[in-house]
Amino acid sequence: MLAVCFSCAALAADPPRPEGGESLRAVLSVRADRRTGRLVRVTEFRTAAGKRVPAAQAVRPLVEHTARRHSVDPELVDAVIRAESGYNPAAVSAKGAAGLMQLMPATARQMGARDRFNPAENLEAGVRLLKELRERYGDDRLALAAYNAGEGAVQKYKGVPPYRETVEYVRRIEASYKPKRAGDAAAGGQARADEPEPVRGLLVETDAEGRVYLRTR
Repeated sequence: MLAVCFSCAALAADPPRPEGGESLRAVLSVRADRRTGRLVRVTEFRTAAGKRVPAAQAVRPLVEHTARRHSVDPELVDAVIRAESGYNPAAVSAKGAAGLMQLMPATARQMGARDRFNPAENLEAGVRLLKELRERYGDDRLALAAYNAGEGAVQKYKGVPPYRETVEYVRRIEASYKPKRAGDAAAGGQARADEPEPVRGLLVETDAEGRVYLRTR
């Protein structure tokens, strides 16, 4: 396994600078997939003491910030990220999609993302695209289908394309998103007890040796 420090400057978007707090280090690992034997890149977040912090927990503040800035439900963005990359900023698909929201090169250029592996740029482009699709179709299912298969496919079939991958993609996100939305409504917006508290006040700092640290409250 090859492990290197993962440079992700601008990971945090205008967060407050914390007073003290714990630091996280983002490390990019290159390892062989147990099933396929192919080399895959995985980003891990660790405290100074070496304790792992789940990627979803470490990146969630940025997801919430970006989603709310574009008036998109953070829970929907969360569900899309889980389906697309499993919260791995270094993920690359067989088709060449990359990053948290699995942007293709042309889509990234269209939405203004220069570095698809930069979580902030990837999220900014992906959330903006998701918002545009929702506004265009006025329907989450069609927006998700277009995000996965392209607008041309949705237009051709006048609905969710009958592609196995797309049908399963939409089903997975709906199965994840709807219970969260219903749970939030029932709880009056309070965090559910079964979810870990997200890391707050994320701030990226780079030391003299180029190592990246994510500082939290």
